Amino acid sequence: MKNKYSIAQRNRIVEQHLYCIDKVIGKNRGLMKAARLDYDDVYQQLALRLIKAVAGYDPDKGPLKQHIYAQLQYELFSCGSPRALCGMTDLPRGYDRKNVISICELQEYGELAAA
Repeated sequence: MKNKYSIAQRNRIVEQHLYCIDKVIGKNRGLMKAARLDYDDVYQQLALRLIKAVAGYDPDKGPLKQHIYAQLQYELFSCGSPRALCGMTDLPRGYDRKNVISICELQEYGELAAA
């Protein structure tokens, strides 16, 4: 990290660029709908990525806004991954989130013995 932002400066910059999240989501609304992604979940993930983008910004590599948009776009494409959807890693290729069943559902259908 080559920038010298204090936490207060970083937070101010993040607040000034929150509109970038809405622009990225607006341009990719069709993608979000096709992937069945929830707006609030995506917004939260992009907000976290915005904070990381500002904190890790290197002024020698280009304009801040360009860096932010690239990072947000990358994060949006990652939102549909199994890790983002279910918090699972090392899943087999072709995994579908419909394969996950909650413990409550298992208990409801008697598949899981009460502990």
